[in-house]
Amino acid sequence: MKVIICGAGQVGWQIARHLSGENNDVTVVDNNPELVRRATDTLDVQGIAGFASYPDVLDRAGARDADMIIAATYSDEVNMVTCQVAHSVFSVQRKIARLRAQNYLEQGYSDLYRRDHLPIDVVISPEKEVAEAALQRLAAPAAFDTESFLEGRAQLLGITIDEDCPVINTPLRQLTDLFSTLRAVVVGIRRDSALFVPSAGDQIFPDDECYIFTHTEDMTRTLEIFGKTQSKQERIVIIGGGNVGLGVAQALEARTERVRVKMIEKHRECAERAADALDRTIVLHGDGLNSGLLEEANISSADAVLAVTDDDKTNLLASVRAKELGCKMAITLINDPTLVPLMGPLDIDAYINPRATTVSSILRHIRHGRVRGVYSIGDAEAEVIEAQVLGTSPMAGQRVKDISFPEGTLIGAVMKEGQFVRPTGETRIEEGDVVAIFAMADDVPEVERLLQVSIDFF
Repeated sequence: MKVIICGAGQVGWQIARHLSGENNDVTVVDNNPELVRRATDTLDVQGIAGFASYPDVLDRAGARDADMIIAATYSDEVNMVTCQVAHSVFSVQRKIARLRAQNYLEQGYSDLYRRDHLPIDVVISPEKEVAEAALQRLAAPAAFDTESFLEGRAQLLGITIDEDCPVINTPLRQLTDLFSTLRAVVVGIRRDSALFVPSAGDQIFPDDECYIFTHTEDMTRTLEIFGKTQSKQERIVIIGGGNVGLGVAQALEARTERVRVKMIEKHRECAERAADALDRTIVLHGDGLNSGLLEEANISSADAVLAVTDDDKTNLLASVRAKELGCKMAITLINDPTLVPLMGPLDIDAYINPRATTVSSILRHIRHGRVRGVYSIGDAEAEVIEAQVLGTSPMAGQRVKDISFPEGTLIGAVMKEGQFVRPTGETRIEEGDVVAIFAMADDVPEVERLLQVSIDFF
């Protein structure tokens, strides 16, 4: 597949890294020569320095025979024009654009992206994706990471193991015997900063970060077995009233159960806009690092603080201060992955990585075959791929134990005719089943081969 990626920032670089690693023909375009040089020096990609929306630049990038263009520059307007030029001049088949401004995304204007208007096949909104990720973190406050799969029937939970966890030093194979009715599978463990897929004989130790697939109905029980307790999030303080904070507040207001939300926003204009858009949320104008303002927001009695400003360091410090003042849980927006190791020492409970969230969303629309979802783990260390099994797949008709999975791969969940199944070695994978597979980054191409995905292009 020949792909042109416009924008060599964090998101564009990660997408290029994924696609070039899977033997696709990738060209990166950016008007910053340094970013282009970084991509060509570190990845197996071609690079073009220039404005992505210029026809001659796209021509030099190979748009005449490109299968797909991904417009992920920092400008919404450049992304939109790039897709228009790719369609009108070069007839590129598939066009994906990242758009940040919420005005472009309002429901009433969805006709804008029709082929005879502004031809964009897939619109990705980082703010909406991040707001959804924040809501999922709030739904599972005991987990540092969570994502929904199999039409909401399965949850991937990231759990840090504490000293008092009931199942530490227990081989994973024994968990099946101890909790025979529990629909949960440990698919990944990060120990001493290294992520790996465990075998049946591996044990769980304190400070491990475990990734666990569980039936949604068994989520509370799974958390309890791994030493975590679920609590209702009834009082929430949001620091940052931009598109992400506003989106979360609006979603919380729309819930049937009553949630008390307070928002702190530093910039007056942004605070006034949020106050106008929200009905029940109390919006306070001021600095989220100010102890007095946090106390005014009753941070000591809050169940969770959500720090989602556009500055990583502000989010970190505001979360630390909120916890210091008595807030039970802190969820922090972190753009820079090098800051993630600070989460533990700073006692921050969960984080959201907008880059990983956006990359996952774009990958979901790029993968060939019947891939229905892709979720990026950590700093692109692994992926969870949700896909429907085709009749041509080597997996179809095989028992799990007979499928030649690479070592860094594990099936976390299976859906058969709409029903969740916890996979065992004897589970037979049939055509039409939907599988959720945890795979280390190096093993993703082999997983795609097993799914026979290249047959069903786009």
